[in-house]
Amino acid sequence: MNARRESEPAPMKNPTTVERKSEREFVVTRTFNGPARLVFEAWTKPELIKQWWVPKSMNMRMLSCETDVRVGGRYRYVFSYEGSTMEFFGRYTEVTPHSRLVWTNEEGEGGEAVTTVTFEEKGGKTLLVLSELHPSKEACDSAIGFGEGLRETFVQLDELLVTLSARP
Repeated sequence: MNARRESEPAPMKNPTTVERKSEREFVVTRTFNGPARLVFEAWTKPELIKQWWVPKSMNMRMLSCETDVRVGGRYRYVFSYEGSTMEFFGRYTEVTPHSRLVWTNEEGEGGEAVTTVTFEEKGGKTLLVLSELHPSKEACDSAIGFGEGLRETFVQLDELLVTLSARP
């Protein structure tokens, strides 16, 4: 049975905004109902990333999730999608626990993109700002769908945060 018990808190729905900042950059913003420590943990621990990163509405599965979250450390996500596999990989260039992550996205053609995620806690909630800077307008045009896709995965992250907040 999948019914939520009355004593369990339900995730609150917060809006996700996706905004084009320039020809090469877009920014995604969302407030999460949880402390920055938990939101950061969900972005850096493979066992947690696997629970929210892939939109459930897509016919996609995460096959592998490897992270070495330290400056110079690498990450690699492997997905199966419509009978084939795809990979996302790069390296971490900045890691400030609970407040900032910066990594490269090296799988694209025509140069690497850089993703910066900040986590700002206020009153037990976390304002997350994700910025992606691409090497060209064309690369940004093709990646902005990822920003839009985060709407669904961020709802999944909200649901995971309820579970993480309830643990001792």
